[in-house]
Parts: sequence; C-alpha cells; structure tokens
Amino acid sequence: MRGRRVTGMHRSPRPLRYEIRVRGRLGETVCSAFPALQAQARGQDTVLTGVLADQAALYGALAECEALGLELLEVRSLDQQDDHHEAARQSSVPASPGRPRNHPDQAIACSPRPSRG
Repeated sequence: MRGRRVTGMHRSPRPLRYEIRVRGRLGETVCSAFPALQAQARGQDTVLTGVLADQAALYGALAECEALGLELLEVRSLDQQDDHHEAARQSSVPASPGRPRNHPDQAIACSPRPSRG
C-alpha cells in the first residue's frame, strides 16, 4: 500500500530582515555571537538587525540570546512591516480610532524576566 510521501522539505520563504532588541549594551565579544546581525545601541538597549535566511535562523539567533542570558525585549520582522505599511498606504480604509494601523503580530514585546533572588 502506498501512502502520501511525507517530508519536511518545502519551499522556504525568502530571507527576511529582522530587528531583535535586547536589554543592555552589548560588548564586542557578545555581538560577535551574531555574525549575521549588526548591533546598534539605542538608549540603554541594543538592537540587532540583519537578514536571516529563514525561521530556523531566527530561532537560532533567539536561542543564542537565551544562551547568553540576554533579556529579549522585542522581535520585529522589518520586511513584513514594510509590506504591511505599503498595503495600508494603498488602502482607502482608515485605521479604527484607538487601534494602531500596524498589524498586532508585527512586533512581539516580551515581558521582563522576573529578577532572580
């Protein structure tokens, strides 16, 4: 009996630009753990920005943040945000009052970690 062929291989989406914000200013050594990303200090935080090949690469960068003990504040897909803003600009339907025009899934804000005693 022949069944459907099941495989993990599927057409991967195009690479996307991401912005990952972590608490604190990262030194050169820690930044070197993210070779695909450019680090920029913004206030007391650091923003890592760059193109990641796929979702697995994003998860890898997030796992590296966790392994280094970095406090993750926000992850944002810049390409999806750009695409959404272009669609919103072309749309004649205004945003609802009190509701932002950007999609709620564009930025994922993370709660601060509870302090360890």
